[in-house]
Amino acid sequence: MEFVFWLLVFLSVFSYFVYPLLLKFFVRLQSEEKLSQSGGELPFLTLIITAHNEAHRIGEKLDNTMTLEYPKDKLDIVVASDNSTDETDAIVESFAQKGVRLVRATERLGKENAQLQAIKTVEKGIIVFSDVATKIEPDGLTKLAKYFDDPNVGAISSEDRFISKEGKVAGEGAYVKYEMWLRKQESQLAGLVGLSGSFFAARREVCEKWDIHSPSDFNTALNSASLGLKAVTAPDVLGYYTDLADPSKEYNRKIRTVIRGMTALERHPEVLNPFRHGWFAFQVISHKLLRWTVPWTLLGLFIITPFCMQLGDGIYTLAFIAQVMFYGLALLAHWLPKLQNIGIVKIIYFFTQVNIALFDASIKFLSGKRMTVWQPSAR
Repeated sequence: MEFVFWLLVFLSVFSYFVYPLLLKFFVRLQSEEKLSQSGGELPFLTLIITAHNEAHRIGEKLDNTMTLEYPKDKLDIVVASDNSTDETDAIVESFAQKGVRLVRATERLGKENAQLQAIKTVEKGIIVFSDVATKIEPDGLTKLAKYFDDPNVGAISSEDRFISKEGKVAGEGAYVKYEMWLRKQESQLAGLVGLSGSFFAARREVCEKWDIHSPSDFNTALNSASLGLKAVTAPDVLGYYTDLADPSKEYNRKIRTVIRGMTALERHPEVLNPFRHGWFAFQVISHKLLRWTVPWTLLGLFIITPFCMQLGDGIYTLAFIAQVMFYGLALLAHWLPKLQNIGIVKIIYFFTQVNIALFDASIKFLSGKRMTVWQPSAR
C-alpha cells in the first residue's frame, strides 16, 4: 500500500514538475542548435482560413488579412468553408477581386476536413492555418516565413495573446508563462507536441498525410516528427484573440480539446513508440498522456491516503491534511470568486478546474464520445 501511495504521488507530479526538469536536462546535453534565418528570398505562402457560419465576422477577418505586409505575388489567400449555411461564402466571394478564393467542403465533416479540401489545391510552399477569430499583426507572416529558412523546421506555432473586452492585451499569468517555457524546451529537444491550433504554419510536404479525425495541430506535429523535422514555437509571431463572449463556455472548450487530443492518440498509437519517434514519443507520453491521467492518480491518492495513515507514520496524516486543505481552498475560491485574485489561490483553483475538466473529458472519451465536427467559440 505504501508503494502504491508513492507511485501515485510520483505519477501526479511527473508531468507538471519532473518532466520539465528532465526536459531541461536533456536539452542541455544536446549541442546547442540555433535556428538559422538567412534573410534570403521569402517563400510562397498559402494562408488557409477555416470558417463555418462566420458571416458576422468573416469580413473583419479578411479586412485584417488585407493589411498583412507580405508580397502579394507570393501570397495566396484561401477561405476553407466547412459547408457554411449562412452568408459566409457570399461574403468571401465578394473579396475575390482582392485575391481571396473560396474552397467549400460539400459536407460538414469538421475543421480538419475543410482544411484538407484547401490543402489539395496547394502545390508548393508553406501553408499557414488561421481561424476567423485570430488577428495577425501586419508583419506576422514575414516573421513566420523566416523560420523556414532552417531546413530542419517542418512547422511553426504562433503564441497566443488574449484581448480583454476593454481592448487591452491580457497579461501573462503564471500558467501561461510555464507553458511557454515548456514549449521552448520541447522546441529545442524534439519539437512541439502541440501547436496553437488557431495560427500555425507548415511545409506543404508536412501536410501530405492529413487525418481529418485528429486535431490539425497534432497532425502537423506528428507529421513533422515522422519526416525528421521539428515543429517549433515562434515567440515573435503572435495571434490575438478576444475573450470568450460567454466565459462559462471555457470549460466546454477544454472538454472538446482534450477529447480531440485523446482521439488523436487513439488513432495514432505509433507516436508513443520511442523506437520509432525517439524523444518526440517521450514528450508526447510525458506532456499529453501522463497529464491526462493526473486526475485519476489524484483521486487514487485521496482514497488510499487514509488507509496509509493506519500505518502510524505521520507523513501520511500530513499528506491527507494537505490534500483536504488544497481542495477545500479550491472549493472556497469557487464559492467566493474574489479569492481568485490571490496568486496562490488562483493557481490552486485553476489547477483543480483543469483536472476536473480532464476527468470529465476522459469519462466521456472512454464512454465512446468523439468530437470531429467543431463549432467556433463565440467571442
